[in-house]
Amino acid sequence: MKVWKPDLGLQARMLLTIFLLGVVYLIFLAVLVYFRADLLTTLVFIGGFMLLQYFYSDKVVLMSMGAKVVSESEAPELHEIVSRLCSIAGLPKPRIAVVKSNVPNAFATGRNQKSSVVAVTTGILQQLNKSELEAVLAHELTHVKNRDAMVLTIASFISTLAFFFVRNFLLFGGGRRGRDSGSSLIIVWLVSVVVYGVSYLLILALSRYREFAADRGSAIITGQPSNLASALRKISGIMTRIPSEDLRKVEGVNAFFIIPAVAKASIFNLLSTHPPLEARIAALERIEKELAA
Repeated sequence: MKVWKPDLGLQARMLLTIFLLGVVYLIFLAVLVYFRADLLTTLVFIGGFMLLQYFYSDKVVLMSMGAKVVSESEAPELHEIVSRLCSIAGLPKPRIAVVKSNVPNAFATGRNQKSSVVAVTTGILQQLNKSELEAVLAHELTHVKNRDAMVLTIASFISTLAFFFVRNFLLFGGGRRGRDSGSSLIIVWLVSVVVYGVSYLLILALSRYREFAADRGSAIITGQPSNLASALRKISGIMTRIPSEDLRKVEGVNAFFIIPAVAKASIFNLLSTHPPLEARIAALERIEKELAA
């Protein structure tokens, strides 16, 4: 097993993201209580939704992608690669799933290392050579190792909750009556919009950094950063030729993919789930020099 140095930058960002989201979340609740929202209904909804998000988020992601967990007899080479990489990284072997899709991509999900799942599309299995596929799988296993998929899931809960209030704020208008009830509802709605916007930006910032961290983890596990760089270039190039209809089918789990399922990059990096490809390639080239030194 190679010596694994924890990514302190990623850990600090995960803690900061959860802390800031917690502050935003408490402010959000305080506003609801102040304007006399139905507190019991709100808390029951929040608690129930949080439990569902924590225990079933991985199943929802797999279901939304149409992913099928495959046995060793069904995908022996895939299992062999993952088993070997897990041995190097010091990880329990996750379940392995395959998605029937022309979109070349991969993702990892799960609330902890023991319940994790690494999924690949048939498109990526067809397009990458073995060394490139190993690098991609090592990237996804690094997400499992760093536990950032779990943190991203928890962080997404607050954003999703605020979005729910934005869409359904009239249901939580609660007990205040009279001429100021309309203005109270508008204030609650505006606060929900702000909470959603702030939490969404925090999640995107964490999502971008975790991709850099996973790229570095892949380079360390495989010892060949150039293989991941080659895979990223190849996937990105193929993605531009995938029909828009196929991309829209998988865009809902963009944040989990190794390369976002969009035909064009966002003009504003601030609103991107992933760092620019050029920045990731440059980082991998620096890591390759570090490893060679």
